[in-house]
Order: sequence, then C-alpha cells, then structure tokens
Amino acid sequence: MEWWNAGPVALMINSLVVLSSYLFGSLGLTIIILTIIIRFAMYPLTVKQLRSTKAMQELQPKIAELQKKYAKDKKRLADEQMKLYRESGVSPAGCGVPMLIQMPIWIALYQSIIRLLAITPEDLLGLSKSLWSWPVVYTMLPLDNSFLWFSLENPDTPLAVLVGVTMWLQQKMVTPNTTDPQQRSQSQLMLWMMPLMFGFLAMSFPSGLALYWVASNVITIIMQYFITGGWGGLSRSGGEGRAVVKASVGQGGGDLKKRIAQAEQSAGITAMEADIVVSASTPEEEAGSDVSADKLRGVSYPGGAKTIRRQSKRSRGRRSKGR
Repeated sequence: MEWWNAGPVALMINSLVVLSSYLFGSLGLTIIILTIIIRFAMYPLTVKQLRSTKAMQELQPKIAELQKKYAKDKKRLADEQMKLYRESGVSPAGCGVPMLIQMPIWIALYQSIIRLLAITPEDLLGLSKSLWSWPVVYTMLPLDNSFLWFSLENPDTPLAVLVGVTMWLQQKMVTPNTTDPQQRSQSQLMLWMMPLMFGFLAMSFPSGLALYWVASNVITIIMQYFITGGWGGLSRSGGEGRAVVKASVGQGGGDLKKRIAQAEQSAGITAMEADIVVSASTPEEEAGSDVSADKLRGVSYPGGAKTIRRQSKRSRGRRSKGR
C-alpha cells in the first residue's frame, strides 16, 4: 500500500498542515474546515445519492406489493422490480455508487488525522515520511492539538456522545417509513447500531477523529435538510410522512377501538406510528365510539365530505358545561 500512503494519505496530511497555517495552527479548526471543503466538493455526488435514496423509499410500498404478489416466484419478482425501476427512472445503484466513490476520500482523511496526532517517536517517524519538503509544512509542525475543552490526541467522552447523537439524527432523517415488520425491524437495528458503535469507538480513539465524525455528521444533516426538503424521519412524530390506518365506526360505534387495533395489526404498525383515520356516517356515531381523543387525528364524514378534529375530553367537558 505504498502508493496509497504516498498518494491520497500524503495529500490529505499536507493539505491539513498547509490549511492550518491560515487557521492559527489549530488542528481542530483545520479538521472542521477541511471536512467542510471536502463535503462541498463532493456535493454533486451527495445530491445524487440522497435523491436516489429518497426515490427508492417512495417506491417501497409498490415493491412491498410486488413481494407479496410474487412471493413464490423469485424470477418474476426480480423482473417486475426492474420494470418498476425503469418506469420510475430509478436505479438501485444510484444509492451506492456515489458512496463508493466517496469512501477512499474519507478513509484517506481519517488516516491523515490519525497520523497528524502522532505521539510516539515511531509515529513521528512515520509522519515525516509523508511530509512534503515545503517550508510551510515544516515550520507549522507540531500543530496545536488543544481545541475547545479537550485535547485532540486523547479520547473525550462528551465528544463521543456527540458522535452518537449526530449520527443518529443523520440516519433518522433518511430512515424509510415502512409498514413491513421485517423491513422496519432492520431499519431500527441500523438506526441504533451504527450510532452506538461509532460512539463507543470514539471513546477509544483520539478525539481528533471524533471531531471529524461530528463535523461530518452535522454537515450531512444540513445537506440532507436542503436536498430532501425537510427533516425527513425526524418530523414524523408530528404526523408528516406517517402511515395511515383506516377504520370505520359503522353500526355500534363502541367496538371502534377493537377495529383500529385489528387494522394496526394488519398494517404491522401501532397507533403511535400512524395517523388513524376513522370514517363515521354521522357525528352521533363518532360521539358513541370509545376511542380516546389522543388516538385519532381526524374523523371523516363521507356524507358531508368534511373532516373534523376530535376534541379532548377537557374541551368537551367545557362545552357541555356551557350548555
């Protein structure tokens, strides 16, 4: 791997050193600025990756239908999925190829940060082999390893927590909302596993690397917000983008709670994760149901084609007293 050390890694190391000459020799500030520069240099690839991911997520309901329809015919399922991708103008590779292109750059940056945080004589010797013979490079060394409240060569617990939190936020924004129990379980596993893993790693590695992870995560969150047009999965707690469970009051509205539970079980989700839409023929039927106000977002009346908000028990009580 001599070519790798002499090429991409050496380029990153010397770029960090030269950039630090404009940033008061602060390695921490240099890591943040170089991370921003690289992220924006790869902005076109990031846009392509996020848009492809979003398009694939929007196709998930149709893909789930195909999987259910052709569960016993794998070849037909593959053909129908490819047909769906072509008709929608989506390429499954569009999600992974941009990431693969970016990976060598991030690996080189990661290795360069580790080497610049050289502590032992052996580390310093290895670092000297990667330095260019420019006067500015040698005059800037050693760099200032102190940043904010921590030292970049030592692990820092608060920064490690920030790594996990920012990574969770980043992944939550792009986690698809699915009613398929298996896919949902896998999504939840990845949502928590990666932040926890990187958080624990950050407690063992120099905090300079943790600073890089935090900076990269924050920049990614900002990019995702503007590219995808919102907070994505982070805003679903307010109802946006959530699944819809439909139930009907019908005759004898008292069993509506049971019907909603059955609808939720059929959809593979719970009331906390879905918008419950209850159809009632008349306000009297709606009033006769035994479902608490916080379970429902709205009640639709097909006869009058209108939708009302369920009122809380407190507001109903006030209205009754007013009468």
